[in-house]
Amino acid sequence: MKFIHLSDLHLGKRVNEFSMLEDQEYILIQILEIVKQQKPDAVIIAGDVYDKSVPSAEAVELFDSFLVRLLKLQAKVFVISGNHDSAERIAFGARIMDKSGIYMSPVYNGAVVPVVLSDEFGEVNVYMLPFVKPANVRRFFPDAEISSYTDAVSVAIKAMSADYSKRNILITHQFVTGALRSESEDISVGGTDNVDAAVFAGFDYVALGHLHKSQKCSSEYIRYSGTPLKYSFSEANDKKSVTVITLNEKGDISLDFIPLIPKRDMVEIKGSYEELTLKSFWENTSYNEDYMHITLTDEEDIPEVLTKLRVIYKNIMKLDYDNKRTRTMNEINGAEAVKQKTPAQNFSEFYELQNGQPLSDEQSAFLADIIERIQEGR
Repeated sequence: MKFIHLSDLHLGKRVNEFSMLEDQEYILIQILEIVKQQKPDAVIIAGDVYDKSVPSAEAVELFDSFLVRLLKLQAKVFVISGNHDSAERIAFGARIMDKSGIYMSPVYNGAVVPVVLSDEFGEVNVYMLPFVKPANVRRFFPDAEISSYTDAVSVAIKAMSADYSKRNILITHQFVTGALRSESEDISVGGTDNVDAAVFAGFDYVALGHLHKSQKCSSEYIRYSGTPLKYSFSEANDKKSVTVITLNEKGDISLDFIPLIPKRDMVEIKGSYEELTLKSFWENTSYNEDYMHITLTDEEDIPEVLTKLRVIYKNIMKLDYDNKRTRTMNEINGAEAVKQKTPAQNFSEFYELQNGQPLSDEQSAFLADIIERIQEGR
């Protein structure tokens, strides 16, 4: 049985105020071509279908078109909600769509019932566990000790009562401890969303969503597929792909990774204004269409530099300087230091600097709640 693993489409996303809808439509068409060639039994979308819990009409229309075209290719589709999605909106109409072969994860209710598929080797149980927080799981298991995300996911999995003598796939959307983040992902307060990979022991394959880099987590078969597109310059050197899983008899599983080529890449270049505007530098590249992060090394600011550079590089997303002045002022290093910290850490340090005392426990809890609401678009 063959599956294609996708996640984190983030339909409707804007990066540095550039709409990514055209790029997303382009890459979804490419994915459809891969599905047509690979002929999988099912396509998995492991959360963050949309970039906001209330997506734009254009984003919804794009996803609807993608699902319709997948069905025409006779592939079943499994979709769970991620932390960016509204679980209720993803679940809407699920019981009707089940009949057509599109399985949308319901809002978590304490019971995850598998979808059972069959081939010549027997049954494959597909469990769909949407993004959950400890409070979501604690509500249905009030007597269980749930103080962390690991506890929550562990309790939710144990309640599935999976038969590990059979082939089982789990689709979920969490941050697994030790995995590598990208700048385009939400950073939780204090890293409290970590889930230990040990809770997934027993599953033949765990299709993860949430992190944007394709990677394994302690096992080849506990994997993030990564985003189909790059959503930050921290991903500039990443290679995007779809993950193809082939399940034969129990214990016999193989993986393949099919590259995805974007309409526009994300590229970082650095040099003086004169160097970067030389025709010999850019004429044989796709830089005039790619999304660009340009770092100028000139000691003096170039007047109207963005307007001038955009004659060559149409899609400049980010422009900065790296020279003696900026290094002395710690503009670049200071910005990087801020990026490495969570929003809560940056605000807490600012508060203490301004007030001469740290946030109280009550204030920290209030801050965590506010940041979470902003990240979820509420």
